[in-house]
Amino acid sequence: MSDNHAEHEEHIGIPGYLVIFLILVFGTIFTYFSSFWDLDSIFPGANTLLALAIAFTKMMFVILYFMHVRWSSKTVWLAAVAAFFWLAIMFAFTMQDYFTRISGVFSV
Repeated sequence: MSDNHAEHEEHIGIPGYLVIFLILVFGTIFTYFSSFWDLDSIFPGANTLLALAIAFTKMMFVILYFMHVRWSSKTVWLAAVAAFFWLAIMFAFTMQDYFTRISGVFSV
């Protein structure tokens, strides 16, 4: 057995997890209340962009702290970045298909 305890070391502890949890709860409450605001006066789709920005921020806290990616090796970081890159490709292809279908509806 190895005496290397680095992989089992607690990085942020219970108080840190509680802070992250409170950030996630605040983000959820902020998403709920921001859904009642009409941000279309700024630009169409601003509500969606705000909700996605909040969701992205919450996702980053979960990945970095609860999944311990912040303290992981560069290989784990590479896998996480590659997953985001792949997700961006999938969103791009989906939106390309969606916009070509929706543009045909409005061109009549």
